[in-house]
Amino acid sequence: MAQYIERYQRRRLISSYFSVVLSIALVLFLLGILGMLVLNTKKLGDHFKEKITISVFLKDNAKPVEIDQLQKSLTLADYTKSAIFVSKEDAAEQYSEDIGENFQEFLGYNPLKNSVDVNLKADFVSPEQIEEIASSLSTKTYVDEVSYDKPLISLLTDNVRRLGLWILVASAVFTVIAVLLINSSIRLSIYSKRFIIKTMQMVGATKKFIRKPFIATNLKLGLLGSVVALLALAMVLYYVNTNFPELNLFQDTTVLLVLFVGVFTLGMLISYVSTYFATQRFLNLRTDDLYY
Repeated sequence: MAQYIERYQRRRLISSYFSVVLSIALVLFLLGILGMLVLNTKKLGDHFKEKITISVFLKDNAKPVEIDQLQKSLTLADYTKSAIFVSKEDAAEQYSEDIGENFQEFLGYNPLKNSVDVNLKADFVSPEQIEEIASSLSTKTYVDEVSYDKPLISLLTDNVRRLGLWILVASAVFTVIAVLLINSSIRLSIYSKRFIIKTMQMVGATKKFIRKPFIATNLKLGLLGSVVALLALAMVLYYVNTNFPELNLFQDTTVLLVLFVGVFTLGMLISYVSTYFATQRFLNLRTDDLYY
C-alpha cells in the first residue's frame, strides 16, 4: 500500500513538473516567434519594397549607346538595387507566355518598346522619392515613358508602417499574457505543496530556507522549458530560411543572439519571480486560510 501511494505521488509530481515545463516552453516559443517578427519587421518590409519595379520605356529611335549609358548610370545610382535591360522582343515573348497566345500574329507587328526595369533599394521606396526619380528620368530625350504602380507603392508604404505598429502592440500584449500563464502554472504547482510550506514554517524554518528548494526546482524547470522553446524556435527559423532564402534570417547573427538570449533570460526571470512571490504568498497565509 505504501509503495502504491509513493508511486502515485511520484506520478503526480512528474505530471506537475511536465505541465510547468510544457507551459513555459509553449509560451516562450510563441513569444520568440513574435520577437523574430519584431526584429525582422523592417527586413520583411524591405523585401516587399524591393520587389517594386519602375519600367523606363525607351523611344524606338534611342541609340544603343544611349541605352547602354542609361543602364550603367542607373546601375551606379544610389537608389538602384538592380537595372535590367528588356528588349521589345523579350517583352513580347514574355507577354505571349502570360496571355497564352502570340499577339504579334494577330496585330501583325510588335507594339511593345525596349525598356530598363529598375528595382529600387528599400530606403528609396516612397511615393515622393519615386516620383522624383521618375521625373528625373523622364527629362531624357530618348525616354518615352516612366511607368510604375503608384497606388501599390502608397498602399505598401502604409501597410508596412501599420504592420510594424501592430506587431509591437501584439508583442507587448503577448508578453503580459506569457508572464501570467507561466506565473499561473508555477503557482498551481506550489499550491499543491502549501501544507508542506506551512508545516516547515511551523517547525521553525526561515522563509529563505523554505523558498530556496522551490526556487531551485522551478529554475531548473524554467531552464528546461527555455531550452525546449529555443530548439523549437531554431527548427522553425531553419524551415522558414530554407523555404524563403531571400529573407536571410541567419545572416544577422547579432539579431538571432539577442532573440535567443532574450527568450532564455525571460524564461528564467519569470520562473524565479513567480516562484518567489507564490511561496511568499503561502508563507504569509494563516493556517486556516490554506483550506480556501
